[in-house]
Amino acid sequence: MAFTATILLLGSGELGREFVISAKRLGAYVIACDAYDNAPAMQLADESETFSMLDGEALRAVVAKHRPDFVVPEIEAIRTEILAELEAEGVTIVPSARATQLTMNRDAIRDVAAQELGLTTSRYQYAESLDEVRAGAEFTGLPCVIKPVMSSSGKGQSTVRTASELEAAWNYAAANMRGDRQRVIVEQFVDFDYEITLLTVRHKAGISFCPPIGHRQERGDYQESWQPAEMSDAAIAAAQDMARKVVDDLAGEGLGYGLFGVEFFVKGDEVIFSELSPRPHDTGMVTAISQNLTEFDLHARAIMGLPIPAQIRARPSASAVILADRESDSLGYSGLNDAMAGGADIRIFSKPTSRPYRRMGVALASGPSIDDARRTAVDAAGKVVIKYD
Repeated sequence: MAFTATILLLGSGELGREFVISAKRLGAYVIACDAYDNAPAMQLADESETFSMLDGEALRAVVAKHRPDFVVPEIEAIRTEILAELEAEGVTIVPSARATQLTMNRDAIRDVAAQELGLTTSRYQYAESLDEVRAGAEFTGLPCVIKPVMSSSGKGQSTVRTASELEAAWNYAAANMRGDRQRVIVEQFVDFDYEITLLTVRHKAGISFCPPIGHRQERGDYQESWQPAEMSDAAIAAAQDMARKVVDDLAGEGLGYGLFGVEFFVKGDEVIFSELSPRPHDTGMVTAISQNLTEFDLHARAIMGLPIPAQIRARPSASAVILADRESDSLGYSGLNDAMAGGADIRIFSKPTSRPYRRMGVALASGPSIDDARRTAVDAAGKVVIKYD
């Protein structure tokens, strides 16, 4: 059987699952990898491999076994030095080994943005102990935000308003760290009007931008997103300029194609760089209903060298997450009929286990306005019932 490309997907969560769907529609053969069996993307891929992405020897062995045209990371916790070695040997890493290395931890990408590219960021300092956290808070001032330099879906993030809360914030961050290094970033709390994700696509014809996505977070993790977010022309221009600079820097020479989720804080016309993911973004799940081409379609097209529209439009749409509230390895769902009766769409991620606050699905809705779409999505998400046996 002939395929257009062989893709090795590193990380098989809900974002990887949607990417597999998009890549398969374009005729790709996909091998989905994760640290546990039956992860969401594995259920739809052509093949799967179960191993820790932090095991460099296992990572290299899987690449040698499958000889992919593209290695596509979906998570941060990867032995990125192995990706750099593989890239030097001729393997195509999406969007580049440099991008995966610099975004694996929040400290590296923040330093590139602030110190090398001169982008506007909040005041920040790094800490590897409680004493250093206290010193960092003195530097940034209170309130401040404390979060691990590597974590999953915002886990370990706290907003600290008084000095008495610093120890608990450090302990929470330490308990949710990933990777080899026990390090947090202490950053100034930005009194922003709103925050956005600017999906930025680097492709063979240049760079394209999706309309900005607004989002609301709790515990450092997104709960709702909506598109297009209302912004002034000046703010949009500033965000696009910064996104272009950082994406071009991370992609480097050569192909360096793919979709990047660039996050900003916005206050009036002022735009402040926050973070970047060199892959589809969780807040971008809304594009499954808002855009003709989803963020996953755009990522797959860019990687495979296929055309990307110069201008991407979105209709007023929103997403709202469906969260678990306990640990379980025996799950079911009900209430989908009621949830979808008002016009919403429901995506269940089919994760084999749950834990408190784990994203298990998402509700998607469009409407005549963003407010209408948000109300419909939130209402639908609340009607989906997770059944624990």
